[in-house]
Amino acid sequence: MTSGRVTVVIITWNRKAEVLRTLEHMTTLPDRAPVVVVDNGSTDHTADAVIARFGQVTLLRSERNLGALGRNLAVRDIDTPYVAFCDDDTRWQPGALTRAASLLDAHPGLASVTGRILVAPAMVEDPLTPELRNSPVPGPAWLPGPALLGVLAGASMFRVAAFREVGGFSPRLWLGGEEELLALDLAARGWWMCWAPDVVVEHAPSVCRDPRRRRQLGIRNTLWTAWLRRPLPSALRRTGTLLRSVPPDWASMVALVEALAGLAWVLRERRVVPPEVERGLRLLEEPQRLSQARRYVG
Repeated sequence: MTSGRVTVVIITWNRKAEVLRTLEHMTTLPDRAPVVVVDNGSTDHTADAVIARFGQVTLLRSERNLGALGRNLAVRDIDTPYVAFCDDDTRWQPGALTRAASLLDAHPGLASVTGRILVAPAMVEDPLTPELRNSPVPGPAWLPGPALLGVLAGASMFRVAAFREVGGFSPRLWLGGEEELLALDLAARGWWMCWAPDVVVEHAPSVCRDPRRRRQLGIRNTLWTAWLRRPLPSALRRTGTLLRSVPPDWASMVALVEALAGLAWVLRERRVVPPEVERGLRLLEEPQRLSQARRYVG
């Protein structure tokens, strides 16, 4: 049991059937963590359905789609030391919340624990798993798993104090690869993040999504993150690597135009990470370049 240590936060938008299935699972776990649902302005009566079926769940209604900022909204008011994020198509498996909380209990320098994602229905490992398991980022001896400089929000538990310290998710990025900037800001403040293979999260990828728009947001946000936090040579190298890897189509062009349109605020808000964080990022460049999980081809 999580014993008052963890709150689960789920964001959703127009996926009523899926969020109801996820809530059925999350509210019956033996870990017994309270659940907060942020409805990002759904028009399919998601909020009403959640209230009708899950009276024990705290529901926050947003009039518009806040994207990842819905998580910030929920974390603002929770009183547990840890928060486990969950998408409407991800489900923490029995015992996973308790194991992640115990790792955070035991290691006060640890800001987050990212779990091992199994993709339904075959329950095979997510294609990103080898990158996490074999992360080359050097970490301290006490770290209970491979050190990370990026997390997967829907399968991660955070120390609330660390999350609040860096301001949560950026309002600029909205959604789509928004975790990388948060992770770099945590690392810049001296916090550590790790992957834990025994913290298992199921992902049943939703078909209710716009893959082209998600690809555009992923490209745009990856570029913004590099420009915001990497030294100039590294930012330019990351830009070139990314642009060579994306399909030469209209969607990629739109993403690049959107990224360039934000250049003025990027330059105003640019804060380069410390040298030790940059060294870790450079070690990740080759694995990321070769990764089949980072192909923006949707």
